[in-house]
Amino acid sequence: MYDLAITWDWIAFAVRWLHVVTAMAWIGASFFFIALDLGLRKAANAPAGVSGEEWQVHGGGFYHIQKYMVAPENMPEHLIWHKWQSYITWVSGAALLMIVYWVGGELFLLDPTKADLALWQGILISAGSLTIGWIAYDFMCKSKLGEAPTLLMLLLFALLVVMSWGYNEIFTGRAALLHLGAFTATIMTANVFFIIMPNQRIVVADLKAGRTPDAKYGKIAKLRSTHNNYLTLPVIFLMLSNHYPLSFGTEYSWIIASLIFLTGVTIRHYFNTLHATGAGPHWTWAVTVLLMIFIAWLSTMHGGDTYEEAEARPLTAYEQRYVSAAGFEDAYDTVMGNCSMCHARDPVWDGIRWAPKGVMLETRSDVARHAGQIYLQAGVSHAMPPPNAIAMDADARATLVAWVTAARN
Repeated sequence: MYDLAITWDWIAFAVRWLHVVTAMAWIGASFFFIALDLGLRKAANAPAGVSGEEWQVHGGGFYHIQKYMVAPENMPEHLIWHKWQSYITWVSGAALLMIVYWVGGELFLLDPTKADLALWQGILISAGSLTIGWIAYDFMCKSKLGEAPTLLMLLLFALLVVMSWGYNEIFTGRAALLHLGAFTATIMTANVFFIIMPNQRIVVADLKAGRTPDAKYGKIAKLRSTHNNYLTLPVIFLMLSNHYPLSFGTEYSWIIASLIFLTGVTIRHYFNTLHATGAGPHWTWAVTVLLMIFIAWLSTMHGGDTYEEAEARPLTAYEQRYVSAAGFEDAYDTVMGNCSMCHARDPVWDGIRWAPKGVMLETRSDVARHAGQIYLQAGVSHAMPPPNAIAMDADARATLVAWVTAARN
């Protein structure tokens, strides 16, 4: 059984690595083309149909780039389509969400202090909610709001705030922020799959058939691409947020997540303006800093249950399985002596104010709920506790392994 747990953890690592690699490729391409598009300049001797050109130097060579607003007169044989980076990023991200938050849903997805849900109900909400954003956003873009870009972005922000609050009312703080990132990333990839790529295919097909392509397709694709550009930085933050309990483990984590979208807009606005005009508006950095200061202040507001509330809460079936297993009392004492001084609602270890990664290991239900992570972090591996903090001996680690083994067999 433990071999399966170790194998599953390495599968999660492999999928996460694929997700990171493809996300870097997608983000890099997105940022490059936005900067390229904004930096184009008119040229007096440009060929017919060229709206702008740009010269760049990189890697010891010079690049001369020209942009056709519709398409060139003759379609080149060598045409690169930028789409797979987006698709594989989303597919690998969805797979990782299933591995971590569905298979490990009893620990990472559901918060029994917020909502009394069965695991299948949580999974259903997780999967179903990801489609809501795309449907609402696509409807707004195709309505008359598509002609009012600023109002459209404000409504999209309002939708994200509502989803941030809703996720936080149901899921663990960690899962709530991750799902908000997945919710946004789904909109971004759907933009590529359902709008940007089909519109580009229409232009290519018209050109090959000798028809004059309609410029509206490029305009629509450009709008969606710009939205993706402004959403990228917040999505990155949300995907990394599980490493920082100050972002997901406090009372107002849903507001923190919402404000992060505003910092993404201000930062991208600076760079987009810089690429277009050669000088970015410096006020955006002041706004970003003020937002981050406010976010830091919000993170000091404690949330979650108290020790007494956690101790009084009935055990779930999942927790009962591990509490009832042979060796639990010895394992519980081991955790209390080696882990709980940091992993507590009010840590007593100097310099630690919030439990690392928001993991609480004080009550019996806490320890039982995190059995899988205790097994991997402090049983099989020596990742925890930090060796310069506590020298946990081999017998203590063996106690943890024996307990989890008994519970799983």
